[in-house]
Amino acid sequence: MSSKKKSAPRRKNRDRDQGADPEALMTDMIARMEDCPTAESLNEQVILPFALALEKVCSARGYILNIYGEKSNVVVSNEDNAETIYHMVDDYLDQ
Repeated sequence: MSSKKKSAPRRKNRDRDQGADPEALMTDMIARMEDCPTAESLNEQVILPFALALEKVCSARGYILNIYGEKSNVVVSNEDNAETIYHMVDDYLDQ
């Protein structure tokens, strides 16, 4: 018997009218994160796919996604404001 967990099946054609259950999504994300034994696997299996999904959705709407770091900073803006916001956060963190 293998101890390797199977990945969750992909959800196809989700009924958009029903909306998402934020609590269920959070619980699922926490479980997926807890299944990652290393920072590298957490990054590869959870963080990068989530960030790529954010980028894809934001890009489709003409927004820019800035993810800065240390603890948590996520900023979604339009292209005209992206660099200004980045420098604002950077200057603030330098203080």
